[in-house]
Amino acid sequence: MERGGFVYIMASRRNGTIYIGVTSDLPKRAWEHREGKVEGFTKKYGCKMLVWFEQHDTIEAAITREKQMKEWKRAWKLRVIEEKNPNWDDLFELVCS
Repeated sequence: MERGGFVYIMASRRNGTIYIGVTSDLPKRAWEHREGKVEGFTKKYGCKMLVWFEQHDTIEAAITREKQMKEWKRAWKLRVIEEKNPNWDDLFELVCS
């Protein structure tokens, strides 16, 4: 059985630095970012808050969406966050429950 995928956005703070990623295990991946287990961009810029995610039926569909979103202007990315999460709440507990 194929596992689905998630596109997600991590942020350093409201309107701060943002990172778009893709994973098949969102709770695990968000935890890795929060705890600084992932070397690279999110660790360097303190992107520890999960502020947006979208589930897809296949990992391939999630990867396609991630690639599209990475091409977007910053304003579009902020708009998609604020449509679903206007207060920029950390959604980590939501995905882990």
